[in-house]
Amino acid sequence: MSSIAAPAKSALPRSRNVPSSVITLGGLVALIALWQFAVTRLHLPAYILPAPLAVLKALWTGIAVAPSSPLGWYLPLWSTLRNATFGFVIGSGFGLAAGSGMAESAVIERLLMPYAFALQCLPKVAIAPLIVIWFGFGDGSKIAVAALLAFFPVMINSFTGLRAIEPERLDLMKALSATRLETYRLVKLPNAAPFIFAGLDMAVVYALLGTIVAEFLGAQRGMGVVITQAEAVTDVAGVFAALIILGALGMVLHSLVRLAEKRVVHWSDRGQNQGGRA
Repeated sequence: MSSIAAPAKSALPRSRNVPSSVITLGGLVALIALWQFAVTRLHLPAYILPAPLAVLKALWTGIAVAPSSPLGWYLPLWSTLRNATFGFVIGSGFGLAAGSGMAESAVIERLLMPYAFALQCLPKVAIAPLIVIWFGFGDGSKIAVAALLAFFPVMINSFTGLRAIEPERLDLMKALSATRLETYRLVKLPNAAPFIFAGLDMAVVYALLGTIVAEFLGAQRGMGVVITQAEAVTDVAGVFAALIILGALGMVLHSLVRLAEKRVVHWSDRGQNQGGRA
């Protein structure tokens, strides 16, 4: 009995040591194979579901050009990334400030929290046209929508993390005659850092989504404009290619936030676990 059970025990660690990149690549291959099977066997027309090769061709057409070419992906991608980054920084900054203020003051919490939740409950697709009217069709409206979507996750995670501090640690800082600012900087902020980075992880994706939504409503360039133009001429393969680029961009931004968390919050289990899964 022991000789039979031993191989099973030894096989378990080997299955757990499969690199995540291999699993991801295997899932991608399976998805493309299923995609090709559906197109071939179900005889789906290209305007409903294009073949993977057609999407790859559309993707390569926008890549194999000069970065300054208006026919490529580079200029619209850069426009979307720039506006999303500005919106992410602005929204995250205000979110951290609001979350810190509410965590430090019950008056500020009662003043801001109801309106923050009310703003979050509003459908962003409904208020995005108003923002475009207020800020115009330039970059301002894209940055404003991105900042609006990035604000709430950072605010609520900052507030939660700053309030999750153990009372004993606060009592110790009081015993050491630490000021309120020193307690915030040395104890509360490090304790809330994993929560804040969790909010940043969501905010960076929301900022990208907000920028795309604003570009749909009116813009001169950007990935949202590319998708709208492709839909107007029934270029479904071009739409799929643009979606693939946006998905890859979202994964890169998400990985950058996780890398920053691993470097900054090196004592956190969440940062270590994420680093191990990367």
